[in-house]
Amino acid sequence: MTDDLAASLRYIVDLLEAGGLDYMLVGSVAALAHGRTRATQDFDVVVELNLATVEQLVEALPEDRFYVSMEAARDAVRRETLFNIIDLTTGWKVDVVPRKKRPFSQTELARRQRMEVLGVSLCVATLEDTIVSKLEWARLSGGSGRQIEDVAELLHLGGEQLDRDYVERWVAELDLSREWNRARSNDDPA
Repeated sequence: MTDDLAASLRYIVDLLEAGGLDYMLVGSVAALAHGRTRATQDFDVVVELNLATVEQLVEALPEDRFYVSMEAARDAVRRETLFNIIDLTTGWKVDVVPRKKRPFSQTELARRQRMEVLGVSLCVATLEDTIVSKLEWARLSGGSGRQIEDVAELLHLGGEQLDRDYVERWVAELDLSREWNRARSNDDPA
């Protein structure tokens, strides 16, 4: 077993693209694509899935390389939660998140952009959407300092290029003001 994130990324991305599935990397690896580096033990990918396509995805994963539960994958689609794929070759865990039906999730996926991460060309959530998503994860996890630190660093990295109006629209819509204010107070440009 190796810790080769690029190998796992490449395999999963190639599989999603070969299956014609709309996807985007989110979370820490998306933050990495936008310049934020920190250790992570997994990568998160949002995928446009239904029961038929999730079954095709799971069946396309070679059992000698990947561990995944078909029932957990079906349940994740029904409940709009995540399921895991474990790459037994590299040791990386992939959190697969079926795209939610809510407006933010639809907009987020539509705005994704192709970038190169660790030598792999793939679709990644925009900087603004990565920020909003991390603010939401901070709230869902009870105020995660790590997520808030990520957002503060992403704000700094985004600088004048960041579309703050877009971020603030979703902050208001998703009731993320407390997390947004914490992240902005941590954003020290010095």
